[in-house]
This record gives sequence, C-alpha cells and structure tokens, in this order.
Amino acid sequence: MSYEQAIVIGLIQGIAELFPISSLGQTVLIPSLIGGSWSQLVAQQASSESPYLAFVVGLHVATALALISFFWQEWLAVIKGFITSLLNRRIRGDDERLAWLIVIATIPVGLTGLLLEHQLRTLFAKPLSAAVFLTLNGLILLTGEWFRRRSRARWAPPVPAVAGGSDSESADDPPIAASHPAPNLRLWDAVIIGVLQTSALLAGISRDGVCMVAGLARGLNREQAARFAFMLSAPPIFAAGLLKLPDLFGPLGNGIRPQILAGSVAAFLTAYFSVRFLVRYFRSGSLVPFASFCLIFGVLCIIRFGVF
Repeated sequence: MSYEQAIVIGLIQGIAELFPISSLGQTVLIPSLIGGSWSQLVAQQASSESPYLAFVVGLHVATALALISFFWQEWLAVIKGFITSLLNRRIRGDDERLAWLIVIATIPVGLTGLLLEHQLRTLFAKPLSAAVFLTLNGLILLTGEWFRRRSRARWAPPVPAVAGGSDSESADDPPIAASHPAPNLRLWDAVIIGVLQTSALLAGISRDGVCMVAGLARGLNREQAARFAFMLSAPPIFAAGLLKLPDLFGPLGNGIRPQILAGSVAAFLTAYFSVRFLVRYFRSGSLVPFASFCLIFGVLCIIRFGVF
C-alpha cells in the first residue's frame, strides 16, 4: 500500500463514515472504479490475513476518536449519567437515559459484528453488492424524509404556509427540546435502532443514515436525529477497532504502519470537520442530497460492475 492510497482511503473513510453514504460502500466502490492495485485492496477484505484489515483498524479508531473529541462534553455527561444510574439503581435524568439508550442500541450491532462481521464482509464487500446496497441506502434516506414530513404535518398548526418559505426546521416541527439529542426516545426504541444498526455491516448501508431515519421516524428533528446517530456511532466503531488492535500491531501491520498512521490522520481530520459541518447542516438541511447521491452513484455502479 502506498502513502497515496492510504491518505486517499483515509479521506474517504473520514467523510463517508459520517455523511450518510456508507464508508464501507465507498471504500469498496471507489478503489474498484480506479482499478489496478487499488481494486486489489478491495479483494483483500475477504481474507482474514490481509494487511488491509490492519489498515482499516487504524481508520476506525481514528474516526471514533474524532467523534469522541467533537462530542467530549456530551460524552462526559453520558458517562457520569451511566455511573449515577448504576449507583442509584434507577434512571432519572436525560443524561442517564441517553447513556442507557446508547448501551442498549450498541448491544445488537456488537453481537452481530462479533459473530458475522467476517462472513458478511466475505459475501458482500464486493463492488456489485456494495452498489446494490448503496442504492437501497438512498431509498432508506428518502424514507427518513417522508417520516419527517409526516411528523411535521402532525404537529403543524392549521395556518397557511408563508409564500416562498423554506423547508427548514421551524415552529411546525414536533415540540421537543432542542438541547437533547433523544428527548422522546424510549428504551424499546433503542432496541429497534440497535437491530437496524446491524444493517451497516453490509457494504453500502450507512450506519448514521439508518440511525437518523429511525430517529426521524420517532419524531426527532433532523439535528437531533443527526446528533443521536453520531453519538451511537462512536461505541461500535471504536470497539471494532480495539478488538482488532492485535492485527495492527501484529504481523499484518508489518511494513505498512507508517501508511496506517498517514491514513488514520487523514481519517481523523476529515471525520472531525465532517461532523462539525453536518451538525450545522442538519439544522435546516435535508437528507435528499445524500439520498440522490446514493441512488445515482449506486445505479451507475450497478451498471458498471453488473454489465461491463
């Protein structure tokens, strides 16, 4: 692996992990489109003894650290709330409830990843499969916008819309607190979202996209759904990296650790600025541009890898 490949894939990882366009899907499709030694990297994902997996470990850890760094205040509150709930043996405050929402939602994807991650990567981390799932991801994102509009219609006051008004979050959104990422989610909702998160093990399905759509379906606005999705993303990404650290520091990492470092720095920087941008974007922006990208790019890749 060259430094150029490491940095480019690191940049893709940092952006696509947080934008709802599937980082795994993009790191399969883009190298495959470039071809040559780039496409060989994708083929290596099916092997449990591939140095490319050690590289991916570094990218995952870097992305998770970027998320934790951006939301460090929220994470301190969540950890404190988790400890307090254990000491008091009850869940009282918003931070305590958010802590348990994250814990419960992480369990299904964690167990599925431990049991099936290698099998799913072997079967589906291939260009045509990734293209099909990326197209499906676009449809999922459009479904999220449908949920949001339905929720707005439920809460909207019976007054005519102002001519020329934008489709931004406004007073006709559900009357829920903007300061908390998941103010009206129940613990049962966390179970459902946790199960849905497992679909992100398929190359082409976005973890953040699925979680955002689930949040929108439960009445969150876009910014809350995005913040909740980003908070949920950090534990499974970080845990996946930690579990495979022996690959990084073992024989698989020999000869490519400098490239791993270069790619990880690129992933950290782009992930940090991506989440910073997206939190602001989703105060008024919609999922439609990301859905459109997934649908167009997915269909073109289906044609490319399914026909030619």
